This record gives sequence, structure tokens and C-alpha cells, in this order.
Amino acid sequence: MNYNTHTLKNGLRVVLAPMPGTETATVVIMTGTGSRYEDERENGLAHFLEHMFFKGTKKRPSAKAISEELDGVGAVYNAFTSKDRTAYYAKVGAQYVEVALDVITDIFLNSTLPEKEINKERGAVIQEIDMYEDIPMRIVDNVFEELLFGKDHPLGRTILGPKENIRAFSRKDFVTYRKKHYNAASSVVCVAGNFDEKKTLEKIQKVFGKLPKASVSKPMLFADAQRGARVAIKQKSTDQTQLMLGLPAYPYLHKDEYALAVLSTLLGGSMSSRLFTEVREKRGLAYSVQSWIEKYPDTGYFAVQAGVEHGKLEKAIETIIAEFRKVKVKKVSAAELKKAKAYLKGTTTLSLETSDEVAQNALTSLLEIGRIRSLEERLQLIDKVTAEDLQRVAKDIFKSEKLNLAIIGPHPDEHKFVPLLRI
Repeated sequence: MNYNTHTLKNGLRVVLAPMPGTETATVVIMTGTGSRYEDERENGLAHFLEHMFFKGTKKRPSAKAISEELDGVGAVYNAFTSKDRTAYYAKVGAQYVEVALDVITDIFLNSTLPEKEINKERGAVIQEIDMYEDIPMRIVDNVFEELLFGKDHPLGRTILGPKENIRAFSRKDFVTYRKKHYNAASSVVCVAGNFDEKKTLEKIQKVFGKLPKASVSKPMLFADAQRGARVAIKQKSTDQTQLMLGLPAYPYLHKDEYALAVLSTLLGGSMSSRLFTEVREKRGLAYSVQSWIEKYPDTGYFAVQAGVEHGKLEKAIETIIAEFRKVKVKKVSAAELKKAKAYLKGTTTLSLETSDEVAQNALTSLLEIGRIRSLEERLQLIDKVTAEDLQRVAKDIFKSEKLNLAIIGPHPDEHKFVPLLRI
């Protein structure tokens, strides 16, 4: 995969990723802002603003005009807001790449943020919050991250924000936030797939040249100071208990970043992983159990999530922690290490198979670490991981005093779970 990177005079970075073997093209514009760039009063503003970008521009004065134009070429389009980035994208048949570029560029640069649409959209955002509240497996990470990062740190707050904030935001708040965070220094553009590179670059240079340079906002850094195991319970009448058990881990570019990725894969990354085998196949404690890692430039975490029968929650916690303990005391076999690395390399390769995946991966990498990691580099980093690396990382990460347990379900007493948190 070739990534041709260009930097405009105002500092905007542009990535062109030609994929002549595909019949599609994807346009993604991403900016390095999200909920961790908000203060408490602003919490939810980045996500709400993302909604508002689809409500009209001078050229396309309504949400209907925007959606009809993209629907008219069969586009797959949307946007997302995370803790530290926001993106707008459209994937089309290659012959319609100019339409996708024109529309996504227009909403990014020229959204008018009409006041009447802000007032209407408040209800939609509040309904989105309520929708997720009805899906415990989708919000248990909110409980976990508040526990891990704390209520006073932006990483400990939700992306959607509280309802009272959504009801209070004014148009001025949106305009101020956009001016501060949507600038050339913080933004990146990528077109991937089958397209004319020269023509596309000329269009981007012409349209984005007017984007102010400004400066990159710096988020509040996180410093882990945890000294004891912690439990947080969101009491809710549910048919199943959702749990998330995890610990602070590594940021991007840490020397053991890929060793932890392999360890996570071995523990809970597949249907033949240790946790899936022990929790589901052998004991029938959960339908779904998985582990993953979350990374930021300054911090990260490792977590396991599962949905279990209320009365089997303690047994599930004990079983998960037992697997943490095993990888600390005994090196994994050569065969198991080989399988985990092969699985991770396979999923990494498949994650870069289509134009939309290529574009989003390139821009995420550029914003998070300042450059694009090639597939070859990532595969090499996985290959270098040894059994000794996994055991060393397990000893470094899996410590009793660093455990965090988040629960959603009908469990009134959090103190009963603390004695279980021993590795």
C-alpha cells in the first residue's frame, strides 16, 4: 500500500492512498478533537457538533439536500466522534469520488449551524443517550472509564455527555468550539481507492487552502495514581450482568505496545482464546467474552468484557483473574504464541482490505503518532514478540492493586466484589 502524504501551506496534511484494484473510493476528513478536549461544561459538545455538520451549508441548505445527493450515488456515509478524534466520511463507487469529496468537504468547511436545527437536534441526541442506556453492553465501558480515569478527567467522561449539557448548549458554543478545534493544524484529509491523484490533490489544495492554520489544542494528560483495586456498579434491572475488568496499560509507541496486543489476542481475541475457552466453552458462564486494548498518546488500558448470569458473576470474575495469573507465572508455549501472532497478523491484514478501512487507519495513525504505520511495519512488530515478552508484560500489567471492575446489573453491594480482585 502506497500512502502519498502532502502538507499544504497552512499545515493541513493530505493522504492519498491509490488502490487501483478496487472499484470504490473513500473520502475521510478527520480532526484531532473529541470528548477529552472538552471541559465539564462542554462535555458532549464535540459529538453534538458532529451531528450539526449534516444540517446544512449554503450550497446544500438542509440535511435532506445533503443526504439526497449522497444517496443519489449510492454512498455509504456517516461520521463518528471518539475521545480524541472526529471524522466525516463517504464511500462511493469510484466514478462518484468527486461527488463524495465535494459533499464531505462542504459539510466540514461550510456548515451553517442553524439555530432552529440545533434546537431540534437536542431531542435526537438525548434519544441517542437513552438508546445506549437501554443497551448495557454498550455503556459498561462508560462505567469502567469513569472508574479508571476519574470523573474529573475528560477521559473519564462519556462522549455523548450528560443530558443537561445537551439542553444548555447555544449556537455560540458550537461556533467557538469549531473555531478552536477545526483548523488546518488539527485536521487531516484522506482519499483512498480508485481515483485520479493529481485532480484530487488540486481540488483539496484549492478548497482547504482557506482553512485557518491556528494551533493544535493540547488535551489534559493522564497520570495513573491508582493504589488499590476498585469497583463501580451501575445498578440496573437487567436480565444479564455486564462486567468489564481491566487495568491501566500502555500508550501508543510504548516499547511493549505490540507485546500487549499479542497478549490480549491470546487471552481473549478469538473463539479459541484462553478466556473464551475457560469462560464460555468449559464453564458456560457467558455467551460472549473478549479482551482488547485501548490506546492514547499518553495512556491506555487492557480490559475484558463479558455478559453473565447474575448468580455467576463472582465465578466469572474469578475465572478471568485466574487467566491473568497463569500468564504471569508460566510462559506460553511456542505453538500458542504462533497461533496468537498468526491470528493478530491476519485480522490486521484484513482490517486494511477496503478503501474506507485504509483511509480511516491512515488518518488515525497520523493523528495519534504523527506518521502512518505501514502494514509491513505492523506485521514485523508482531513477529518480533517473544514468549518472554508476554510474561514480562503480564507481570508488569497484571497487578492486584491496579484492577478495576465495572458492573451493570442488580447488584447493590460493591464491597462484596473487592476480595475477589486478587491476581
